[in-house]
Amino acid sequence: MLNSTQSGISKTVIWSMSIISGLVVANNYYNQPLLGLIAKDFSVSESAAGKISVLTQLGYAFGLLLIVPLGDKFLRKKLILIDLVLVFAALLWMTFATELWMLYAASLLIGTTSVIPQLFVPIAAELSSEKDKAANIGLVVSGLLLGILLSRFVGGIVGELWGWRSMFGIAAGLMLLVWVFVYKMLPELQPNFKGTYLELMNSVLQLAKTQPVLQLASFRGAMAFGSMCALFTTLVFHMERPPFEVGASVVGSFGLAGAVGALAAAKVGSLQNKMSINRIILYALLILIGSWGFTYFAGNTYWGLIIGVILIDLGVQSSHIMNQTNYFLLKTNAVNRLNTVYMVSYFIGGSLGTFFASLAWQYAQWEGVCLVGITMGLLALIAHIIFSRKVSLKSKII
Repeated sequence: MLNSTQSGISKTVIWSMSIISGLVVANNYYNQPLLGLIAKDFSVSESAAGKISVLTQLGYAFGLLLIVPLGDKFLRKKLILIDLVLVFAALLWMTFATELWMLYAASLLIGTTSVIPQLFVPIAAELSSEKDKAANIGLVVSGLLLGILLSRFVGGIVGELWGWRSMFGIAAGLMLLVWVFVYKMLPELQPNFKGTYLELMNSVLQLAKTQPVLQLASFRGAMAFGSMCALFTTLVFHMERPPFEVGASVVGSFGLAGAVGALAAAKVGSLQNKMSINRIILYALLILIGSWGFTYFAGNTYWGLIIGVILIDLGVQSSHIMNQTNYFLLKTNAVNRLNTVYMVSYFIGGSLGTFFASLAWQYAQWEGVCLVGITMGLLALIAHIIFSRKVSLKSKII
């Protein structure tokens, strides 16, 4: 199936999708600076509270796998509006949960339903001209990234002022506003897949099996995101102890430092005129690995952690944007299914990073977390060095 003629997309719609992406994806990350408060409120261990982040990211992977491919089969605007209702319900459940299992279940559902940004990214790619594709993808992704990073800052502040439950209640209210905005703003796109849901999922599997560009991008993205999640999931536990001994608001403020890296990464698409995608990704992964030097050797100082957070976000998000640009250059209408394969891998990697970092914290504290983070970064770099020259953008037309 060849791509249809690009019809263009206005900057107003692109900016709107960028803002909404940030608001929706933030639902997955409010919990990270609040884990300490939740652990105390429910009288559970830090590792037990850490499972909330793991389940949220696993839920996001499930949503990417089960919901995002439907963007090729159904009217996307209608799909997004229905999904927003489910997001709202999951956030309310989290707000009023009284048992630990309720928190786990609600977190899983929040992750599963907060996948709307990954329906927006293919829209931006599909409607953009070739010369604007990387820039428009970068703009939508930058909104998503700022949502991820600023959610930690906002979550920490709100949690300390009014308690962790209030953050999820506020998030539920924001989803109602987003629903109204999507209803009035988003253009309707016709589906391009006529088969059954089973055939749709089989085509996702075929893309994963047959597209080497997509396979390599997915592995690089999974390892890089897992490396970043290892840092942010355990940062709150690290900073609750000496020499810092600070609360959720200070930990959440590190999202502002990460935003510096994310904003810089949003401009990475413009570098394509000067160097290849593979070279940009190589430099991004080297920055990611180098960032762990600051978090390890200067991890007991504010300046060390701030520099580490800026660099890790710059490296991860730069490679992420270029990974997506790479596989969206494949000549196909299956844009949502391509994105499904990549993003499912991405958040499975995030879940693994969170899981192993939680274990590492339990047994080896901060040194163990740094080992997890740098190992995942090195795996991404090794795969890139070995395989990037063997895959070609001249993959077959799907």
